[in-house]
Amino acid sequence: MLWKKLFEFREAAEEKSFVGHLEDLRGTILRILLAVGIGMTACFFFRMELADIIQRPLVAMDPSRSACLQSIGVPDSLMVSLQISFYAGLVVSFPFVLYFLGLYIVPALKDTEKKLLFPAIAAGSLLFIGGSSFAYFVVLPMALDFFFQDAQKMNWYPMWTVREYYAFSTQFIVAFGLSFELPIAIVLLVKLGLVRVEKLRQSRAFAVVAIFFFAAVITPTQDAFTLLLMGGPMFLLYEASI
Repeated sequence: MLWKKLFEFREAAEEKSFVGHLEDLRGTILRILLAVGIGMTACFFFRMELADIIQRPLVAMDPSRSACLQSIGVPDSLMVSLQISFYAGLVVSFPFVLYFLGLYIVPALKDTEKKLLFPAIAAGSLLFIGGSSFAYFVVLPMALDFFFQDAQKMNWYPMWTVREYYAFSTQFIVAFGLSFELPIAIVLLVKLGLVRVEKLRQSRAFAVVAIFFFAAVITPTQDAFTLLLMGGPMFLLYEASI
């Protein structure tokens, strides 16, 4: 059955050609794209509810702020709906994305290491959901409120396009979810013997630079305020991992 084939483990092989590994990688990428595509399609049917949910952090302090959102493009409703559906589909399908990545690396793991796979997938999924929720309920309202009030201090009335607002909000939420994967990545590296805890302690200075560089890459804007909102929790997660 197609469903069974989709979730089956790859057979371990002592020797495999480069082309064979590329074929396995292609299959993994197709599985991931299929999972995200199904999630995106399902979320598209709830696009109005999702749009309302993502707009709530903006109006949390003052309901009148919804008036600052402007649609200036003819296809805005469709383009924003597709954008929202994509990111919501990514969130919904993220456990499957981790699972398919796990299927790809299973043949290269030892029996003791394979036991870490499903706990890592479960922990990674929970951390992603936790990071996204933290961004939505705590950090995003603070960021939006800061930018809104900062514009008013300069005697401007914020007029944000719907494309700009939803792009910023959805990317911000997903970026936080991805940043919360840092602890599981570090713990796995330690458990697999690839990194020592002592080395992590000695590399704090390098870690700070790497974390803020990563934060600058995944955040929707590169301003200092957003960078601190992303990099600060990531460094705390790094310390928690140690």
